[in-house]
Amino acid sequence: MTLVHPGGAVTLVRSGLDLGGWDRGNIPFPMPTLRTTLDTLASFFAANVLAAIRGASLQELLAESGGAARRGPGRPRGGGDGTGIRPAKKGKSGRLARRSAAEIARALDAVIILVRKNKQGLRSEEIRKALKLDVREVPRVLKEGLAKKKLKSRGQKRATTYTAG
Repeated sequence: MTLVHPGGAVTLVRSGLDLGGWDRGNIPFPMPTLRTTLDTLASFFAANVLAAIRGASLQELLAESGGAARRGPGRPRGGGDGTGIRPAKKGKSGRLARRSAAEIARALDAVIILVRKNKQGLRSEEIRKALKLDVREVPRVLKEGLAKKKLKSRGQKRATTYTAG
């Protein structure tokens, strides 16, 4: 049986029966099955791929694989969002970690800067989205701002808008 591939012709040799030294005479070779043909082709392909890899230099292999090793899946390294505040960390139970007075003050300063840019004021949801804060940490920051008179509020419930004080 002869198969043709891009590198030229390849002859597959059929293995005969082992008759223990007896003359084969007119006993024919067994017909190759699909499985034996596929096994032969797979081993031939694997051998050629390994030979090509062994013959290539390290520079060629790195160039073909895309160069330096890439990071695996997961959250990419970020440079921050430029606000200077970090969202509160969550514990195993999902509860927020206790925030220091300095962290709350930093978040309040970021809120004041944001609100000053918008003369008509912003709702708490808009502040939360813009600063990427957790839903549960925004009320404390806004309450501190109102208590220190750095923020003013107008409206009720979700319609409350906050402006610089």
